[in-house]
Amino acid sequence: MRRKALIVLGWLAAWQLAAWAVGRSVVLAGPIEAAGTLVRLALTAEFWRTAAFTMLRIAGGFLAAFCAGTTLGAAAWRWRLVREILAPAVGVMKSVPVACFVVLILVWLGSGRLTAVIVFLIAFPVLYLQTIEGLERTDRALLEMAEVFRMGLWSRVRGLYLPALLPSLESGCSLALGLAWKSGVAAEVIGTPLHSIGQELYFAKIYLEIDRLFAWTVVILLGSLLFERGFLYLLRRCAGALEGV
Repeated sequence: MRRKALIVLGWLAAWQLAAWAVGRSVVLAGPIEAAGTLVRLALTAEFWRTAAFTMLRIAGGFLAAFCAGTTLGAAAWRWRLVREILAPAVGVMKSVPVACFVVLILVWLGSGRLTAVIVFLIAFPVLYLQTIEGLERTDRALLEMAEVFRMGLWSRVRGLYLPALLPSLESGCSLALGLAWKSGVAAEVIGTPLHSIGQELYFAKIYLEIDRLFAWTVVILLGSLLFERGFLYLLRRCAGALEGV
């Protein structure tokens, strides 16, 4: 822990030295300036409203992707026809650039729903494929034993499928959440919906407020980290509760 803190402090010191060497905050603001700007922003109600609105949009899109991805992933693992039907759509979601989706969604739905839809489109393929991969890791010998002893479906889910699925699903959620924040905020920068972090980043670019840009970047990093830790904690608790039922 101490080593990690020293490494972070070393990078911050290098960043500050680079900012002093450049000597122009419109080109490179240092961590001291960024921290001061962040504190000033945090004292305003608009800051908290903006951060909350973006977080709620991203959370809504991710939770929808989680529910759809795990449900359809389980169905695709169970029935090959479902996997074949969904394969083209999943391939499109994985391959098409985010900017193309952003333009289409802005035309079809407007900027208000942009963030949640983009997050869904980016997170869904990851969770869908990780669900299939996790279920395919279920021990075949244990499945045969369950068949011999005629274990019920709920017992198989708790004792066989869930333990096999959980590690893969945790990995998928961690990856999907990182992509969700990146793609969601990037979509907001393009679509500039009201009361969004992306809109604040866009204004920071227009007015060359690099310290403001870095301040909001810190908010994105903290929001992503807290949401990931919180969601994975709840996922483990729920899985543990189900296994204990």
